[in-house]
Amino acid sequence: MKHQALAYAQSMRAILNTIQAQEMDKILQAAELLADAVAQDGIVYTFGTGHSHVVAEDVAYRAGGLVPVDAILEAALTGHEKVRQSEFMERVEGVAKVIMDYYRPTSRDAMVIISNSGRNAAPVEMAMEACQRGMPVIAITSLAHSQGTTSRHSSGKKLYELASVVIDNHCIKGDAMIRMEGLPMPVGAGSGIAGLFILHTVIVQTIQTLLDRGIQPPVFMSGNLDGADLVNIPLRDRYKGRVKIW
Repeated sequence: MKHQALAYAQSMRAILNTIQAQEMDKILQAAELLADAVAQDGIVYTFGTGHSHVVAEDVAYRAGGLVPVDAILEAALTGHEKVRQSEFMERVEGVAKVIMDYYRPTSRDAMVIISNSGRNAAPVEMAMEACQRGMPVIAITSLAHSQGTTSRHSSGKKLYELASVVIDNHCIKGDAMIRMEGLPMPVGAGSGIAGLFILHTVIVQTIQTLLDRGIQPPVFMSGNLDGADLVNIPLRDRYKGRVKIW
């Protein structure tokens, strides 16, 4: 029996090592932009459609994470209720504008968009809307995939062409990495783990950047530790009504 679990683990580790070796400058740049937003009492918005929403969601309301992180989780785009619905909806233009009109971000905020392909209408339009509002945009995407496919937005643009900072997740075109004899398609997607690694790395560096600037970062304590409410409730109150995911 071939040990494909080990093959996947080795492939995934190679991707993370490549990100660490080649993307750290971009991660530092992204952290500076997020620190700017937090320093001016802004919100860090995260957005992804389909499976990418998992990355966006994972850094919101997180132990050891920044308090002012608002994950934009529109049900029709996440696949929470109907997976195939998100596949259709992420290709529809106009949806992101409606979402942004509801959230009403400003130039003091920042946007992180996760999209492995970077080609679909929703993430492209979300980047456009953020740019129009004067927000910096950090893109987490696969350049190999995005540059190897056409855009599904009428502008012809892809996510990486619109972002202030582009962090390559170094996943291959099509995402799945492992070939198996007797199976025509590869298995074992890498973009989820890669995206989580990148975004958590950016958040950690953002917190350090704030400390370096002499700013006390608003950071959640794990709600499962004694005394957490004494720390977290005042922090939540500070952003009450502004972080909509709460």
